[in-house]
Amino acid sequence: MSRPATDTYPSHFEPYIKLVPEEYLKNALKNQSSEAENFLKTISEQQSLYRYAEEKWTLKEVLQHIIDAERVFAYRAMAFARGDKNNLPSFDENSYAANSRAHDRSWQDLVTEFATIRRSSEMLFNSFSEDVLNFSGTANNHPVTVRALGYITVGHLKHHINIIKERYLVG
Repeated sequence: MSRPATDTYPSHFEPYIKLVPEEYLKNALKNQSSEAENFLKTISEQQSLYRYAEEKWTLKEVLQHIIDAERVFAYRAMAFARGDKNNLPSFDENSYAANSRAHDRSWQDLVTEFATIRRSSEMLFNSFSEDVLNFSGTANNHPVTVRALGYITVGHLKHHINIIKERYLVG
């Protein structure tokens, strides 16, 4: 389960993949999961309502976005692993956030959902053989492999945790 080659995913995902230090996807998922969950548990309900600028998402909306994106990436990986040749649609992250009703939920509920979704993603990617990780499909008119989707999943979370630490939990 080595790193994906740069020609196996759209270039706009390169920043996420570069954030993943591990050479092997299973290790990357496993190493990140408990660390991320433990970090998210340190955030209070009051902090979860914070937005660092007008028109920016609150922490609740950021976490809901992470959950939504992980579901989308996992679905794409499963579809391609099963041989689906359809061009899967993009998703409008801002529309998803606006309609997520994240503020109707507690921070702890969102953290629990994240942990559940992440464990599901781990199980999904652990079920793929080396050959299946090389399967590819098309999402939003861009070819991408199952392996790359796994790394994108890990890098996407790392990207948002970095933003949370730099912009939301300052001071």
